[in-house]
Amino acid sequence: MARRLTTFSKLLIVLLVLLALFFGGQWILNNTSVGQDLKEKAEQQAEDARAEKENSSSTNNNSSSESKTNSGNKKDGLFSKSGRTDDGKTLRVQLVTWPGYAPGLYFNEGADANTRSRYFKDYGFKVEFSLEDDLINAMNAWLAGEYDIIVQTADAFPIYTSIGDVNAVEPRVFMQTDWSRGGDAIIAKRGINSINDLKGKTIVLAVPAPAQTLLITALESAGMSLDDVKIRKVTDNIIAAESFLDKDVDAAVVWSPFDQEAISQVPGSKVLINTESQSHIIGDIFFAKEDVIKSKRDMFNGFYEGWMKAVAEMKTPSNYEKAAKYLGDFLKVSADDAKVAMSTVYYTGHGDNMNFFGLNSKHRGMRGGDLYDKMNKKFADMGDTEGLGPNWRNVINTTAVLEADRTLKGAAYAAEGAKVFTAPTAKERTAPALASKPISISFNTGQYQLSENAKTIIDIQFAETAKSFGNMRVRIEGNTDNVGARAMNQKLSEQRARSVAKYLQTTYGMDANRFVIIGNGPDKPVPGCESNATTACKAKNRRTDFQLIAG
Repeated sequence: MARRLTTFSKLLIVLLVLLALFFGGQWILNNTSVGQDLKEKAEQQAEDARAEKENSSSTNNNSSSESKTNSGNKKDGLFSKSGRTDDGKTLRVQLVTWPGYAPGLYFNEGADANTRSRYFKDYGFKVEFSLEDDLINAMNAWLAGEYDIIVQTADAFPIYTSIGDVNAVEPRVFMQTDWSRGGDAIIAKRGINSINDLKGKTIVLAVPAPAQTLLITALESAGMSLDDVKIRKVTDNIIAAESFLDKDVDAAVVWSPFDQEAISQVPGSKVLINTESQSHIIGDIFFAKEDVIKSKRDMFNGFYEGWMKAVAEMKTPSNYEKAAKYLGDFLKVSADDAKVAMSTVYYTGHGDNMNFFGLNSKHRGMRGGDLYDKMNKKFADMGDTEGLGPNWRNVINTTAVLEADRTLKGAAYAAEGAKVFTAPTAKERTAPALASKPISISFNTGQYQLSENAKTIIDIQFAETAKSFGNMRVRIEGNTDNVGARAMNQKLSEQRARSVAKYLQTTYGMDANRFVIIGNGPDKPVPGCESNATTACKAKNRRTDFQLIAG
């Protein structure tokens, strides 16, 4: 026969049930995504309630004071047009549709501000990533205090710093996120097989934009400038890709995946060059106002350090997959599509940032200042800006990079090394050149040693090209006039080409196998000077040709 429970037994069971519910609830809250979401919603509701109470209290105390305070807060970034507030515990970051931001999304466990984020767990603050592809809207929102951090590229940054209203709030680059490695391209129609073939052709170009840097540098590798081509200016890269279909357009500067979409619709067209080869020309950066960096110093230091940890961790396949998922969610594409996009960038780690900001005295490759200072002048000369912006040293803040350098040690944080080339083959001695640039380097009669003047000419006219096209072989062809024995001239021209390669190797740390050395002697005179009949023609024939070839 069943027994009836005593009052004490009933009470004990109730207590056990309550304890089970309590500890079970605690486990769910702390160990499941559902629990985490509930905690975040509760925290957000509490924060909203506190903010509402504070705002209500401020309103009741003094309505005229509120008006004055809100005006000041808009200036200081505490209130924005969209209603997004600065709670002092969240970094608000603008991003564009670009795969270079996967590390931050990975470390933050997604785009939204949340307590699962490693930024929150390890550094005590939240990060909110927002997608805004309209850079004008992004800039206005940043000026109004809606964002703490926004994006650009180092080469295009002078477009901002040359504007008085922008420069007045002291924008400062504090971090590089990536190098474009295939994400930007010059596409061309049938018959255009080299950069030199672009001479006199019509090229669609988005201005002002990094596309200009890509094209200008490519033309310089062939000894040309924008004056040697016909430019059709458009407002963005998508329109540039669409304009490529026009019959009177020969080439366009676009970004992935629009390059493939455009050439698929024009028979015989091709990607002429992209940032896989032109590997150090489009460097994406984050920047913020100087006073914001200073007032939120610990948050900026943590933001940078966490991002660098993410770059290191993403070298593990499982973490790379996780980053692809978060990037895909953010861009509203599949994880597989996100991985394809991620393959077009190189994520810059801490060592790369040390190099980029010129903090490593041994680095001889491309730096952010090289790109910024060059395009600062170019944009002003072309009339795309009102004038020169400040120089690079005055638009950077390296506090976070230097602070992290104290702790981010080891191979996981080392900079990318220069590409290692295999020994050149016989085929590469005659392979078609993507770009060819003749440079007159003076040698004493019968000599092959470089003079100081000759070294300066190499520094100015070719070293930058060799750095920006870091993944391509360089063929150096020495040439002479017809004075003297042919065999002697052939040997001398090869020695001179080898001297140039040796200088680039020792001064800029380039791989010796990168260079293909050719001595032509007098056998390749410039067109019109085949007979070496004049002093001027002889001078033209005593030259060194620099050619970029696939390798």
